[in-house]
Amino acid sequence: MRHLLSDLLPPALMRIYRNLTVEAGYFGDYPIWADAASASVGYDSELILNKVKEALLKVKSGEAVYERDSVLFDDIEYSWPLLAGLLWAASLNGNRLDIVDFGGSLGSSYYQNRRFLEYLQELRWNVVEQERFVECGRRYFEDDRLRFYRDIDECLKGRKPGTILLSSVLQYLEKPYELLAKVLEFRFEVVIVDRTPFLGEGDDRITVQKVPPEIYDASYPAWFFNLERFLSFFSAGYELMADFETADRSNIPSTYKGFIFRLRQDEALA
Repeated sequence: MRHLLSDLLPPALMRIYRNLTVEAGYFGDYPIWADAASASVGYDSELILNKVKEALLKVKSGEAVYERDSVLFDDIEYSWPLLAGLLWAASLNGNRLDIVDFGGSLGSSYYQNRRFLEYLQELRWNVVEQERFVECGRRYFEDDRLRFYRDIDECLKGRKPGTILLSSVLQYLEKPYELLAKVLEFRFEVVIVDRTPFLGEGDDRITVQKVPPEIYDASYPAWFFNLERFLSFFSAGYELMADFETADRSNIPSTYKGFIFRLRQDEALA
């Protein structure tokens, strides 16, 4: 009797098999995060960390000009709306920028934009990341401008940065709205969201992202957000100053967007 592969493999293994045999992109519509995690093969975090480290060391030394997701480029791909938001945030504070870059890797966005930020009166770029990235960042990249922390609370200890950047990070958190709620509690004057995917219609969707193998071998859960629900999180305490589309694309009908929010003045005085 001829058996289908789906008859021979348990459902969990079958999901992983299907994920391994499709092309790179986003797949599925999972009811809960745990199901998407079960359908993912994960990633070698040490391998990814080392790839990012080696690439950014070349950027730091001047051997390369730009890095994103461990890939080196010949030209810097600027997000001009993001850069405008950073400079605007600095202009609100006497030409000083003290920013929390949540999920900022080893400082990719800092190195991307440093040419336009180096003449600020003061610049402090604080990356909040996973333990291994923090250790690596402190060893190879930290200086008087670029710092690394394990969580927001550690970063804010004894200080109050006025701006937070959430770039291509919310979609990879199991509970993104919990982080947003915490961010709003800290009452940053400026919140910048960048490179975040939103569906054309429908509720929030959980998928599995399969990374192109030429970057690294990995797959993991990823959200696509409902725009109205997302913006409603900010409506009470923040004013939307600008929104913009980014160059990111996916195989799922969606738009990658960014937003610049400012704490409402009545909230700032409260």
